[in-house]
Amino acid sequence: MKTLGNIIWFIVAGLWAALAYCLVGLILCITIIGIPVGKQLFKMAKLVLLPFGKEVNSDFNKHPIANVIWIVLCGFEIALGFIFIGLIFCVTIIGIPFGKQCFKLAKLSCIPFGATID
Repeated sequence: MKTLGNIIWFIVAGLWAALAYCLVGLILCITIIGIPVGKQLFKMAKLVLLPFGKEVNSDFNKHPIANVIWIVLCGFEIALGFIFIGLIFCVTIIGIPFGKQCFKLAKLSCIPFGATID
């Protein structure tokens, strides 16, 4: 199931979303100030590319100031988008596994600093 889910996800949305995250991450890494945020976007791109079979372990206490700034500037909106899309997926039985992946991405989008992907 993990492999089939990753293949479908990759074809439908994963590739485009990962390219978008990488492009914005590269643009942010041009500046010195944007490098930490760019690294987090690369982390999100890695997860959004093939999310099935991976877990997100968030540790807010590792970088609390960076996480608060992230949540205020863009994290809350990105997480709300993934939650909304996940709820739409969960309307059908076939979409439930994809909805779960959206909720996983929302967790990482909300608190990326200090989070690990296993």
